[in-house]
Amino acid sequence: MKTLSARYRQAHKEAKWAIGLALAYFLWWYCSAYAFAPSNVHETLPQLYWGFPLWFLLACIIGPVIFTLLCGLMVKYVYRDMSLDFDKDTPDE
Repeated sequence: MKTLSARYRQAHKEAKWAIGLALAYFLWWYCSAYAFAPSNVHETLPQLYWGFPLWFLLACIIGPVIFTLLCGLMVKYVYRDMSLDFDKDTPDE
């Protein structure tokens, strides 16, 4: 990263990806927690998968694993290592 503006562009790109991933995780959690919750809890027990109801399995076990992997991929492929010091030899843009 030579210029200050290139560093700012990269920082904005990284911030947008991080906010997007956080919003995607919230949507995943909300949809899986409320869309797969049984409607008639008082009449019957929910069907269990590995001892958990499907909404809990998707929202609280599978979701965090998926989004942790996505976060690792985001850090590996989107984020760049850059120095926080700036060179006084190069003009700022």
